[in-house]
Amino acid sequence: MAAAAPPAPGPDMFEEIVMAEHRFHGEGYQEGYAEGCHVGAAEGRRYGSLHGAKMGSEIGSYLGFALTWQCLLCKCTDEKNSKKIKALDSLIGMIQKFPYEDPTYEKLQEDLEKIRGKFKQVCSMLNIHSDFWVSTERSSLTF
Repeated sequence: MAAAAPPAPGPDMFEEIVMAEHRFHGEGYQEGYAEGCHVGAAEGRRYGSLHGAKMGSEIGSYLGFALTWQCLLCKCTDEKNSKKIKALDSLIGMIQKFPYEDPTYEKLQEDLEKIRGKFKQVCSMLNIHSDFWVSTERSSLTF
């Protein structure tokens, strides 16, 4: 019968105790990072949806405004109205070229500002105040 070999030395118990803080710190960091990514993505989606809806509503109202005035002015053919119609056509063209489906478009804000500027120009030509928005927060008119 052969003599049994002594057991192989196991991991150093003191080493495990000393390194526990480091190991738990790393595990905690990984868990926190994963949770932060998940929460950040959800928050980003909500923020993007909210602001995208606001932008879409704003641009949609500009388009409705421009199309309505275009129909109203199309019967008049004098020079004064032809300039207004050209400005309306330009606004409608800018809105139709706006990249709604591409949130990564680099000039999104710049193009939106151009549309806002063209809208103000058209309002000025039509002698309409450009700040006529009805607030959705209040359901009644106040005087």
